[in-house]
Amino acid sequence: MHDFDALEHEHYFGDSTERDLATGELVQLVTVGIDVGSATSHLMFSRLHLKRLGEGLSSRYVVVMRETLHRSPILLTPYTADHMIDAAALGKFVREAYVGADLEPDDVDTGAIILTGEAVKRDNARALAEQLAGESGKFVCATAGHNLESVLAAHGSGAVAMSRTNASVVLNVDIGGGTTKLALIRDGEILETAAINVGGRLVATDKDRRIVRIEHAARMAADQAGIALELGTQLPPQTFETLAGTLSDALLESIRRPPAALSAFASSLMLTDPLSIDLAVDRVTFSGGVSEYIYGREERDFGDLAKMLAKAINQRREAFPAMVVETPERIRATVIGASQFTVQVSGSTNLISHPEALPYRNVPVVRPVMPPQGELTPENLAEAIRRAHVRLDMTVGDRMVALALDWDDVPRYEVVHRLGLGIYNAMRPAIDAGHPLALVFKHDFGKLVGTLIREEFGVTDVVSIDGIELSEFDYIDIGELIKPAQVVPVVVKSLVFPAAASSGARGEVLAQN
Repeated sequence: MHDFDALEHEHYFGDSTERDLATGELVQLVTVGIDVGSATSHLMFSRLHLKRLGEGLSSRYVVVMRETLHRSPILLTPYTADHMIDAAALGKFVREAYVGADLEPDDVDTGAIILTGEAVKRDNARALAEQLAGESGKFVCATAGHNLESVLAAHGSGAVAMSRTNASVVLNVDIGGGTTKLALIRDGEILETAAINVGGRLVATDKDRRIVRIEHAARMAADQAGIALELGTQLPPQTFETLAGTLSDALLESIRRPPAALSAFASSLMLTDPLSIDLAVDRVTFSGGVSEYIYGREERDFGDLAKMLAKAINQRREAFPAMVVETPERIRATVIGASQFTVQVSGSTNLISHPEALPYRNVPVVRPVMPPQGELTPENLAEAIRRAHVRLDMTVGDRMVALALDWDDVPRYEVVHRLGLGIYNAMRPAIDAGHPLALVFKHDFGKLVGTLIREEFGVTDVVSIDGIELSEFDYIDIGELIKPAQVVPVVVKSLVFPAAASSGARGEVLAQN
């Protein structure tokens, strides 16, 4: 039996399927998402139903339904003794998942491969992702740093949707095998993210409870608790409970946020800056593998800290900043259902300085949270753009990006000038590095703002288009100019969620015969 998720406020009418497919009003795509995490890896196969909007002669397709075709079993991410991801074992698992879904690789239209947590740090991570992607033009392939993983988990778990539906403040806590990701969400908008080196598989044992893996953070926690951890030794359950409790205390500090300052130990485990916004939280949600134990949905012991860590966290619930509620997705929160391809056509009010340079392929979208109407200043817009880069673990100027701006104010000169100056100040490193300044507006301001930035700030390479709706996880292709309409086609590759990396210290692994 299939799962169905309506992703838009539209109805899908089965009686007209064949007619709509024949006329091009409806498009169906088979997609696969592959998530390779610190502790677990899994796949999800879906069928996307996309329908043409047909509003104002629009040719844009939107997802009206996602049909889950197959969820793979969950695999403990395989590693070799030299800290590499076991490509052979993972490849075999992926092939078996295709068999389980009764699909061939050629049957899949689009997909996404995401590497997260400790898996990102392995030397062969990127090459492995590209190998699994196969056809790079059809797949979005990304290694998610700490902030991006926080965002992915918040959306994938359903915490963002919960916050939007209830107009509330939600703190999502995604506890994986190697790290915990925090996302503070208000009214469906992620305000801040953070990550701490607390996870359920920082220590792993074999069937005889002999320690076979110790990550650096576990060594730090053991030193804090006065515990001796050594590869090949057996420790009593009480010792693991003490270790889990030490890690839980540090996690609780990061969850509680201001005004209390973090202890030296908790600070040493932070992988990013801690959460700093002092905002009352209405709900705390958990996702990730450890959440299955927190919510009482898993009882098995996989020879790691996950079960004891969950127990320690539950024992500390009274100290949480708000009540704990369950999310629709937990361990599969960062599994990406698909790399959704939608084609939009821009409006005709564009400015493209060098049309001969088109097309641009696989440009990541950076979507700042715009200041409230009437409160826009160059300074707060530049800061919003910088924060949007940080959420995606990017630095301004590293590469070409598409700046998605949902701005709809009265286009008076002084207001447009403030907007243009904020963009210019924020994106100056990218401009100086020779990257095109790509601006994508939802409303009809592409030519107006693009012209101002070109003429008043001397930016010679501007691609400023409008009439396009983008989300934070999109990648876009900007096609060649279509004459005489003077519009450009934009292929949007979005990460579709269920409805509801920098190097670090490596762990120690006991070689196995």
